[in-house]
Amino acid sequence: MVLLYLFIFVVLLNCCFYLLFSKFSFAISSENNSEKKFPVSLIVCAKNEAKNLKKHIPFWLEQDYPEFEIILINDASFDGSIEVMESFAKNNPKIKIVDVENNEAFWGSKKYALTLGIKKATHQRMIFTDADCQPASKNWLSEMSSHFSENKQVILGFGAYKKTKGFLNKLIRFETFITAVQYFSYAKAGIPYMGVGRNLAYTSKIYFNNRGFMSHMNIQSGDDDLFVNEVATKKNTAICFSKESFTYSLPKKSWKEWFKQKIRHISTAKLYKPKHKILLGLFYLSQILFWILATLTLVFFDWKIPLGIIIFRFLFQYIILFNAAKKLEQKDLLFWLPFLELFLILFQFTIFISNSSSKPTSWK
Repeated sequence: MVLLYLFIFVVLLNCCFYLLFSKFSFAISSENNSEKKFPVSLIVCAKNEAKNLKKHIPFWLEQDYPEFEIILINDASFDGSIEVMESFAKNNPKIKIVDVENNEAFWGSKKYALTLGIKKATHQRMIFTDADCQPASKNWLSEMSSHFSENKQVILGFGAYKKTKGFLNKLIRFETFITAVQYFSYAKAGIPYMGVGRNLAYTSKIYFNNRGFMSHMNIQSGDDDLFVNEVATKKNTAICFSKESFTYSLPKKSWKEWFKQKIRHISTAKLYKPKHKILLGLFYLSQILFWILATLTLVFFDWKIPLGIIIFRFLFQYIILFNAAKKLEQKDLLFWLPFLELFLILFQFTIFISNSSSKPTSWK
């Protein structure tokens, strides 16, 4: 009976986290707070992204926004990225270029390149994305910047991945979806802990008051999540999840490439604030224990009782995630929910083991 009681406790703990996620799932709107169109600086750091720059710069230029500049940072590229930037800058005064050469002290550091780009920005309010990201609409800048106010200085957006064929694509999009549900929900609950550099905004004031990325400059990743983890609070953070505010990029095409990417990303989680590490760790632990205890109770008890508990948990999870998936346009993933969750848990466990025995590589 102890095993059954433990299983019930774990399911209830897991459901408590999904109740927290309902903060975002059942949110009414994006809560636009400002009708004023503040001038903004769009900042894009690119390393060997000539092809993506050529494709996406036109989308950034055509944003329906009265006053904005585009800061293109060439982070020591050798593929012709700087030539692409210069070709667009010739006829577009909105574009400013920062050409970064390798620095011995900060070799391969995206944070060093971003720092130079931020210093180049004219406007206080800055929006960040990656070279491989395409805005969902011409109103992307407008939607994101509408959340800036005197108090709100950090805006968390959704950086989605495009839908393609195959199970890997579903898994990548599911991981991105669950991560977004978490950081949006924690922000709604007043305990923001991360954002993604594919779609993120903050002010130069909060950047310089925090001394930029100095506290974690030696860490390859973390220009987005570690920075947000340091500076974001209940009062200064807003979320933006209108469909016109999304960005889309192509996900990795092979398991090996995605594995390397996630090793780099997850390496920053150990530097989060203790309360965030505890909450994230408990959620992950409750998921692992759910699958382990579900299997054991089905084997050692009358299958009807544990099966009823399992069905209850999946129904509860589905109800919470349905609205979130609808908001973030990921409803097709819900049909595969149990399989995606199990595969993601196993995949993350493998990454944790790998991270404990190796150092992450540079950002490109």
